[in-house]
Amino acid sequence: MKKQWIKQLAKSIFCFLLFYYSYLLQYIPVFLFHIKKITGTTGVLLSSFSNIILVIILFILYRKELIAEFKLFQNNREKDLDIGIKCWFVGLVIMMVSNLLINFFFHAGQANNEQQVQSMIHSLPWLMFLNAGIIGPFIEEIVFRKCFKNAIPNPWLFIISSGLVFGAMHVVTSGVGLPQLLYIIPYGALGAAFATAYQKTDTIYTSISMHMLHNIILILMSILT
Repeated sequence: MKKQWIKQLAKSIFCFLLFYYSYLLQYIPVFLFHIKKITGTTGVLLSSFSNIILVIILFILYRKELIAEFKLFQNNREKDLDIGIKCWFVGLVIMMVSNLLINFFFHAGQANNEQQVQSMIHSLPWLMFLNAGIIGPFIEEIVFRKCFKNAIPNPWLFIISSGLVFGAMHVVTSGVGLPQLLYIIPYGALGAAFATAYQKTDTIYTSISMHMLHNIILILMSILT
């Protein structure tokens, strides 16, 4: 049992590091096609390339578990989605309220991560719909939910750590100032909600579905307004 946990822990750490340094994959087309200048459009294309490669690697690493959990999700789809929607709604409310409080008391403005995403959406909206609406949630749920759940047996510790690291990664990778650090709270609340959905249903596809729904709504609102 301990040997199996150590194996899962090592695998989870590897996947997390792979995710963290996945931007390095973007240098492959940069060198192959001698790209000199990276514009907004080029940035979206490079991000999509690295995400597709990352999806393939993650699927290979977790193929058996992903197939088994998909079958479980198919057999309990209505129940799992009902649980997922309730968890997402609670996380969304906490996210919105904390965003309002951060802006009211600290005048932090829009989160840097959100600004970067909005800029990329305006460069190539429908490719970003695929990248951030479909591919991104799949990657993040594998990394921040499945990897964490496999490595942390305690349910509450899994939910809290998954949410905090998820929130921190959305803030730290987008530039950090003291007010911006507070955005760990709203992002973390949403991450914890997705983790709770996974914990309650035992299938990653519940949290993947909710994450996709959340991102797709935001992307469509950005594209259509």
